[in-house]
Amino acid sequence: MTLTPAEQQAAGLKTGRVQDRPMSSGLAVNGTLDAPPESSVSITAPLGGYVQSTELLQGTRVRQGQVLAVLRNPEFVTLQKEYLELRSRLKFAKAELARQRELYEQEVAPLKNYQRAQAEAEALQVQLSAQAAQLRIAGLTVGGAIVPTAALRAPRSGFVRAVNVTVGQSVTATEPLFEIVDPEHLHVELVVFEKDVARVQKGQLIRFTLASDSVSTPRERTARVYLVGKAIREDRTVLVHGHLDQENDPALLPGLYVRATIETGRSNATTLPDGALVRFVGQYYAFAVEAPGRYRMVPVTPGRSEDGYTEVQLPAGVPVSTTFVTDGAYSLLGKLKNAEEEE
Repeated sequence: MTLTPAEQQAAGLKTGRVQDRPMSSGLAVNGTLDAPPESSVSITAPLGGYVQSTELLQGTRVRQGQVLAVLRNPEFVTLQKEYLELRSRLKFAKAELARQRELYEQEVAPLKNYQRAQAEAEALQVQLSAQAAQLRIAGLTVGGAIVPTAALRAPRSGFVRAVNVTVGQSVTATEPLFEIVDPEHLHVELVVFEKDVARVQKGQLIRFTLASDSVSTPRERTARVYLVGKAIREDRTVLVHGHLDQENDPALLPGLYVRATIETGRSNATTLPDGALVRFVGQYYAFAVEAPGRYRMVPVTPGRSEDGYTEVQLPAGVPVSTTFVTDGAYSLLGKLKNAEEEE
């Protein structure tokens, strides 16, 4: 392809040669984003019952205290009835205690009557407190009107990762109904083969992209190795955990797959600026300068990328002394496509 001087100036082309630069040598691995145990909570119904209503969907954002579901259980009525009965008995016991205290102080009644009334009042107070605790655990109002339903509320804010119930379903006290994950403290969980574990150490930099990112312009994020697992799994791999450098990223969600590189050292590499590379029909190319204004597409194999430079492997027959377009390569690619369409 040949350009006039005016076309070269309009395209803003810059040229240069490949450079040897020290770059991080890394270990390419895959993994997922996950939440630590303290950021994930499984929610059950303490007394079980029937699910009367729920509007939750997987992925819904919930606030702490928000109603997740309404449960119906005849036992709720029994608990509230027993609480009100105990409260009434305690009221009478306290009145009797006051009367026995007065009689004892006036030396009309013996001490044992006063002590018996005192023990009765204290025992009822303990029972009432225990009954009130049961009501709170069940999500019922203490001392309010008797109702057959109770609200199951979110113990913390986060995203709903799992919904395991439907309206009308009977649930038990041990059955997990919902799972909520707080995404503010995610970590990277990477799978490293047994033979490579020795190269991984705490504190090493992790560069990762999401599997859902654009192939041509993936956004790179960073983390640090926090923990290298000590157990080798059946597939001869070890889990490596990394803490994110930037946690408050709305694009990061538990369960997303990631492609990562764990930086295990540095070595020299043959590089070109990122602006020198173009992707066309599934292959990366750079434009070699054959003569002033004349350019040729050369296929290259990219490797590591860092600080605006990418490691490249030149094809056989292309010397490292070749001059390449280092800026404006996509402008050349656009002109080449236009020329092919005109033909």
